[in-house]
Amino acid sequence: MERPAWAPRSVDISRPSVSRMYDFYLGGSHNFEVDRQAARRALEFMPELPKIMQANRAFMRRAVRFAVEEGITQFLDIGSGIPAFGTVHEVARGAHPGARVVYVDHDPVAVAHSRAVLEGDDGTDVVAADLRKPREILSSPQMTRLIDPNRPVALLLVAILHFVEDTDDPYGAVAELRDALAPGSLLVVTHASYEGNPLPQERAEAVVDVYENIRNPLIMRSRDAIARFFEGYDMVEPGLVPMPQWRPDTASEDEDPSSFAGFAGVGRSA
Repeated sequence: MERPAWAPRSVDISRPSVSRMYDFYLGGSHNFEVDRQAARRALEFMPELPKIMQANRAFMRRAVRFAVEEGITQFLDIGSGIPAFGTVHEVARGAHPGARVVYVDHDPVAVAHSRAVLEGDDGTDVVAADLRKPREILSSPQMTRLIDPNRPVALLLVAILHFVEDTDDPYGAVAELRDALAPGSLLVVTHASYEGNPLPQERAEAVVDVYENIRNPLIMRSRDAIARFFEGYDMVEPGLVPMPQWRPDTASEDEDPSSFAGFAGVGRSA
């Protein structure tokens, strides 16, 4: 298997990666054949996956604009993945030119490509770290340089929590991040779920099996289990809802039904 010139030497190109599969769904080019093979297997069962990813990113952009409207100009995007059109710093700076963003990912390709894209941009930085180890993120020099701990931060956990198993205590990690950020900070979450999903459950289960087979389990939590991530936060209206229903730019009736295959919400810490 030939290694592309842009691929870091440390990357195992024989094993699929969630972030590179996501890149493939969105039409990106920073993925390997092994990622494309796994993504195509998932697409056999759920060809709507790219629509779901697009709805996910559309919600993220709306949430970022909302954060800036609320006076928040600092962003911590964990599980940021491989940069695609409409990244957090692009959206945030469209509303406030001085917005600062720290991106975090543990995929070496995502980190390397982010660094290349952001080179020379003093208001952004990238941390190679894992959500399951919040202390490493919070103590990183990138956080120290860019994030003022005395001012609110928008913490983005978009399409990442459903890749963290309960045995790795995702609730504890989210609580640790909450307690480290200034009061008035926002938590922005999207999460896959069988609940409210308009697609047949057996097709969704087949996609879950694809991720299980590549040793990246996809955890489909209930709405109540997703709501637990917002403990210590006051939910922003309209609460925890299907992605297209969170403050849509246009009438949600126009949305593809598949984009309702998960929940989205924003909370504000007291």
